[in-house]
Amino acid sequence: MDTQREKELITSVPTGLFVGGAWRGAAGGRTVEVEDPATGSVLTAVADASVADGTAALDAAVAAAPGWARTPTRERAEVLRRAYELVTARADDFALLMTLEMGKPLAEARGEVVYGAEFLRWFSEEAPRISGRYAQNPVGGSRLLTLKQPVGPVLAILPWNFPLAMGTRKIAPALAAGCTIVVKPATQTPLTTLLLAQVLAEAGVPDGVVNVVTTTSTGEVMEPLIRDPRLRKLTFTGSTAVGRTLVEQSAQQLLRVSMELGGNAPFLVFDDADLGKAVDGAVLAKMRNSGEACTAANRFYVQRGIAGEFSRALAERMGSLVVGRGTEDGVQVGPLIDARARDGVARRVEEAVGAGARVLVGGSGVGDAGYFYAPTVVTDVPAGSRLLTEETFGPVAPVVVFDTEEEGLALANDTEYGLIGYAFTEGLERGMRVAEALETGMVGLNSGVVSNAAAPFGGVKASGFGREGGAEGIEEYLETKYVGFPL
Repeated sequence: MDTQREKELITSVPTGLFVGGAWRGAAGGRTVEVEDPATGSVLTAVADASVADGTAALDAAVAAAPGWARTPTRERAEVLRRAYELVTARADDFALLMTLEMGKPLAEARGEVVYGAEFLRWFSEEAPRISGRYAQNPVGGSRLLTLKQPVGPVLAILPWNFPLAMGTRKIAPALAAGCTIVVKPATQTPLTTLLLAQVLAEAGVPDGVVNVVTTTSTGEVMEPLIRDPRLRKLTFTGSTAVGRTLVEQSAQQLLRVSMELGGNAPFLVFDDADLGKAVDGAVLAKMRNSGEACTAANRFYVQRGIAGEFSRALAERMGSLVVGRGTEDGVQVGPLIDARARDGVARRVEEAVGAGARVLVGGSGVGDAGYFYAPTVVTDVPAGSRLLTEETFGPVAPVVVFDTEEEGLALANDTEYGLIGYAFTEGLERGMRVAEALETGMVGLNSGVVSNAAAPFGGVKASGFGREGGAEGIEEYLETKYVGFPL
């Protein structure tokens, strides 16, 4: 990759706060550095917002709300469609920017651009479909009319692992529904969101409809907004621990809330599975984003008859993956987001090995610069290991053997989380039984990837509530009003 091209791109991206349609610095001139996780070097610095800056962003969203809510749905749709086209036209810029600030290989980043842009197109098509209903009162004498109206100003708090897709997945349905929004990107990956804000403005989003606030003081800056009665919707993607805190804060104002939280995805492989398909699916489900995904397979439960063969084949595939800086040709696995993430993964593997687990491949950091960890397969993992009980945001696949279908399902469901589960079997009846029995909001049946803008994304139990994408996604930003009148 041409380093001159990287420098030119970084210098072209806005680094201020985007409030009321204008770029501005943070109060007091505070900034925060953005790091390249592949090298540990500083890419640039962005504005570090204060409480006053956050309030100004909400002020702008509140002021713009009535006008945007009155904007015809077709006009809102056309703005989103233009945004889709602009993001697609600048796909190379978005992909490289994500690789630089987050670390994912360019091929994956390009895939995220396609996925992220699709939310803009999908919800541009959903906007004109917002509808209510008209009905007769069953006992006569009146008519029943229901209307769908925007919920009001929205606060969206984004994670760092999918900088574009997590932004469009929240911004697009909010705008389609007629809501204005304040967006708080992750401190580690703000540049993609800032470039997206610039593109949205170019697409014709009116001033104040989309506002972006970057800050290292997330709790201090966000809590006053959450407790502000003018805010009417909170949407968050991140850890379950933080999600619980935000839900508590939101209760005072009885906000509409949607939470896409942690996962601990089981990956079930039955004796009758196609081994090649199962290994392919396992690599996809585990190694997307170097394992830094809430949908990443976290616990591999393999039926005894196929367990040895599966483990060896998975170790061979994982060991063949090329680790390196995402801008380099042929790289398949990038760095983890920071030193804390890398060290946390290493500790969990070391704990499991100390308790009797066996490493088939990997099990160590890679290189002297950046935050790399080798793709790892671990077998004989003891029950209670943190590799099984907690979400491991990294390239580690712990394998556990089971005997019966009932045992496999019990192991899969033995977690507080319920975002997604995966199952591989060539039996149609077993596949449907397992899909229905998994306590998750999504299931990948003989598939290692399920994310799709046209499908509802979300979980159950401690993985959150609400859905993003699909026909259900826009409903999170709409209120239903009933009008009764005599006739």
